[in-house]
Amino acid sequence: MLHRYKAALLTAAIFTGGCASKALDQAYLPNNNQYRATVVTTPDFDIQTVQPTAHTADVLRVYIEGDGRAWATSRTASTDPTPTQSLMLQYQQSDATPSVYMARVCQFVQSDSCNKQVWTDQRFSGAVIQSHSHALDQLKTKYGNQQFELVGYSGGAAVALLLAAGRDDIAQVQTIAGNLDHAAWTTTLKIRPLEGSLNPSDYALELRQIPQRLIMGMNDPIIPSEVLQAYTKSVQPACAEVHVVPADHWEGFDEVWDEVKDVPVECLAQSSSTSTR
Repeated sequence: MLHRYKAALLTAAIFTGGCASKALDQAYLPNNNQYRATVVTTPDFDIQTVQPTAHTADVLRVYIEGDGRAWATSRTASTDPTPTQSLMLQYQQSDATPSVYMARVCQFVQSDSCNKQVWTDQRFSGAVIQSHSHALDQLKTKYGNQQFELVGYSGGAAVALLLAAGRDDIAQVQTIAGNLDHAAWTTTLKIRPLEGSLNPSDYALELRQIPQRLIMGMNDPIIPSEVLQAYTKSVQPACAEVHVVPADHWEGFDEVWDEVKDVPVECLAQSSSTSTR
């Protein structure tokens, strides 16, 4: 099990208040002798990462951050999307296998290309996804891995799936509380569409054969079950597991993640569904 008290101290130390983005402080990483807070530069955006000092495996696991603080209120976009807490950083720092934490564009560090549209309506735009793909290319060059396993939380799940749709080196994708279909999400919640964003459900042919594990919370007020249903109906993944667990959007995933994170996705002729816990 993850040490929740340690995770709470970690997030309190790293994500201090303030209205301007600030690069993640190396000193606050609990495993700071094994990891380095590193900003990756791409043509459009700088991306905050936490990278292992050494990695030799053929597959590199990358934890992709959620949307963070995209909105200050229900009607007002935030001036800084840096998250106030991070499940992905907690899981990455607790992972026994060296892995990478990847923040979303404009979190922690803001480039000239950053503006409120980037972390609201255009959070999954082609330019955003391409920047994350450039970052993966740099990681691959640095560590010499042949493939990636992507783990995406909330909006980071959409980023992970869109990356998988456009690359040929993704071994599998695991998502937690994932926004798998933002069109279904905005329709269900009756909020304005994410104009300018790509949608994973539109890439059924590219994603159908990607091994994927989809973990959702049954009490999630942010990502309702209709989002998962829309995605699986559109994509009809041939190699997938669906786990619906007693969790909300922020807590309740530790136990299932500890159990399944290192287990290969079970590939069947049709998607398999894990009963609720």
